[in-house]
Amino acid sequence: MSAPDAQHDWPRVRLHVVTGKGGTGKSTVAAALALALASQGRNVLLCEVEGRQGIARMFDVDPLPYEERRIATGLRRDDKPPGVVHALHIDPESALLEYLAMYYKLGRAGRALDRFGVIEFATTIAPGVRDVLLTGKVFEAVQRNSRNKHAMRYDAVVLDAPPTGRITQFLNVNNELAGLAKVGPIKSQADTVMTLFRSPRTAVHLVTVLEEMPVQETVDGIDELRQAQLPVGGVIVNLVRPRDIGAADLEAARAGRLDAGRLEADLKEAGVDVSADLVDGLLAEARDHAERRALEDAQREIVDGLGVPSYELPRLPGGVDLGGLYDLAGELVRQGMA
Repeated sequence: MSAPDAQHDWPRVRLHVVTGKGGTGKSTVAAALALALASQGRNVLLCEVEGRQGIARMFDVDPLPYEERRIATGLRRDDKPPGVVHALHIDPESALLEYLAMYYKLGRAGRALDRFGVIEFATTIAPGVRDVLLTGKVFEAVQRNSRNKHAMRYDAVVLDAPPTGRITQFLNVNNELAGLAKVGPIKSQADTVMTLFRSPRTAVHLVTVLEEMPVQETVDGIDELRQAQLPVGGVIVNLVRPRDIGAADLEAARAGRLDAGRLEADLKEAGVDVSADLVDGLLAEARDHAERRALEDAQREIVDGLGVPSYELPRLPGGVDLGGLYDLAGELVRQGMA
């Protein structure tokens, strides 16, 4: 594993948990963060646990099995070679089979249980079991030990986690399990997992957009994480619109004080056929944009007041493809998140 780079904001973190309200682009941010960390020479594992195969779609590769696959390299830098991004699609049934084989030597017996549907029954009848298995595999990827001696070791693990409204329950499930199992190996394993999740080696990053509901969910999510003694990382503001209009012009647009005559003259100078409807429509769009910017600025003030590092990623005009992921990764490196 490579040595951590102390120049970025999270030099001690091995597990980066990325959460966010649906629609904020948390999976995109998780992928960009993995690429950004790899650009610093780290070998990174990008995990997903929601069964959507989002990583495969973003990186344009075949659907991922329950197996770590190399999918990309980081941005090349002059001073160091890039690291590599591997990906893993974690499903609870495969995680349980691996757990039984690794800890209880139930290789064939575990597969027999799967044929009888016992594993599906266990993960369906007790919803908490599913999260225990998923978080247990994430823990194993971060904390590789002699039981899995042939597995690759990573400098960082990035988890595309469940949404903000469920993240505390998801990460805290082993703490609840430890409370139920007072003694024995189950309690010991649950306590060990929670030790990692509550340590400085973990950071829970929250993705939002500059809208009232996602920002409020981010505020609430941070409060819940802190109450559960889980380490809050940074806030990534995603899908930020360009801010290339000056404050004075924005204020004039909101107040309806833009000079219609000047706008008409500029359009004619550019060779545009001008009509009164066109000018009125453009003025209305300018007013809507200015009002939107004012609302965004108000939400940005709330984010700035959360007391945690924050980062901003632009809205990509052409949508998110692999090239766009690298662009977003470069922004995270430039802003010091990776």
